Amino acid sequence: MKIKPIQIALFLLLILMGLFGLMFLSEKGAVKNAQVQEDGFSYDELSLKYPSYRTFLGLDKDSTISRETILEVTQTVVPLQEEPEEVPATEEVAPELVEQQTLQKDSVLRLDFTKIDTTKIVRIQYPDSNPDFVYELQRKLASKSCRIFHYGDSQLEGDRITGYLRNRLQKMYGGSGPGFIPVKPVYNQLSAIVKPTDNWFRYAKFDPTQKKFKHRKYGAYLTVSRFTPHLRTAIDSTQLDSMPVVTAAVTIAKSPKTYFKFRTFTNIGLHYGNAKYPVAIKVYNNGVLIQEDSLKTDGRYHRYKIKTKRTPTDLKIEVSGKVSPDFYGLTLDGGSRVQVDNVAMRGSSGTIFSSTHATTYKRMANVLKPKVIIMQYGGNTMPYLKDSIGVEKYAKRVVDQVNWLRRRTKNVSFLFIGPTDMCIPVNGKMETYPLLPYLNAQLTQSCLANDIAYWSMYDAMGGRGSMELWVEEKLAGNDYTHFTRKGTKIISELFFTALYLDLKKEEDDDT
Repeated sequence: MKIKPIQIALFLLLILMGLFGLMFLSEKGAVKNAQVQEDGFSYDELSLKYPSYRTFLGLDKDSTISRETILEVTQTVVPLQEEPEEVPATEEVAPELVEQQTLQKDSVLRLDFTKIDTTKIVRIQYPDSNPDFVYELQRKLASKSCRIFHYGDSQLEGDRITGYLRNRLQKMYGGSGPGFIPVKPVYNQLSAIVKPTDNWFRYAKFDPTQKKFKHRKYGAYLTVSRFTPHLRTAIDSTQLDSMPVVTAAVTIAKSPKTYFKFRTFTNIGLHYGNAKYPVAIKVYNNGVLIQEDSLKTDGRYHRYKIKTKRTPTDLKIEVSGKVSPDFYGLTLDGGSRVQVDNVAMRGSSGTIFSSTHATTYKRMANVLKPKVIIMQYGGNTMPYLKDSIGVEKYAKRVVDQVNWLRRRTKNVSFLFIGPTDMCIPVNGKMETYPLLPYLNAQLTQSCLANDIAYWSMYDAMGGRGSMELWVEEKLAGNDYTHFTRKGTKIISELFFTALYLDLKKEEDDDT
């Protein structure tokens, strides 16, 4: 029997009509999965996703946000597009010259509010219980020395957001250098060149793939580098005698691809602790030995200082010993004014501080003396929240972490940056996590009630549904979570502008 084309076409048409007819039987929200409810069929414990006719025809499309709205948000500010300034290889720039250049450029760096519609800037919210919050913040930033810890999740990796903010603040108030960098970096960053030898090991409190140190001594940056593996049992004298001496090194230089301000650092700190066995340290600059010492072996936290008159062009720190201490990282500072440390913790929700060694954190904080702590979390906990109770518990845990940090620091101002808009596939399209607006609201409420300033990155992006349009505009990646380089600059400038408006107003009120 010969089948005619018209018969095939009619058969396919009947199949399509049947499939379309099933859409009228599909129940909206019948299939429950974590936070979302998708269309489909459900019977007892069995479920099958299937679009309803309203979803298929787009009749329930959320029209609260449009492409024009997002373009308006992203065009409200103009990010600083300063290209890295090349410094001739034969020319060294002294810190005092950097400060002079900063003052000369100040008029250019100040925001021109005639070109910015400030009514469209999502502002930072401050606790009503502390009317002097902005005044205190402005005084700290304008002081002789103001260190800022910027803790966050993978949104900060590679000095993203932090680097942009650091550059803005250092040009506004003075200061230079990129601040904290691990001895063994695990992600690309352009703020400085740090090259460890291959025999370094890296341990992080926030890394779920690693067993945690029983002593919990991860320092203020919650990461440790070692040139011998971490040992979980004590070493006796017989074992120590038979162990070989291990030598490792890390080379430091300024980066030609970063902001000009980050290329000047003359105060270098090597932070370490848990040193119980002899370790020799040698420091070379351009192959010339400039310092030679032994690290302290009392097991406590210490900072080994390296001071140079000029930014080193090829500084090598060499350590030798049978058992490595825990190295908490390097700080590359200009010596005064604003220093901003980028502490990116991939996968973290910001709830691990209180599980670290309190005394070690406090001793390190007493040396570094942070005056401002910015915390940027929420995104990593979003996929695991199941209901409003989970949201409220997380917001409380955030406050508990801040209070833990408060007890181990002195006179620190806390500012929390909330999560971005994030999307999850629902009925074949990307939609904002249902609990995300509530999470943002709870974090706002909890922070403000506990003397913590809050900036809603979610609202700054445009609110519900904005991430999908940021992705379409190439401002965020296809994971619907992380910003692209262009998007990072825009969101960083939106935050800085909000901060600048408050700081500028405080300055004007003083005068």
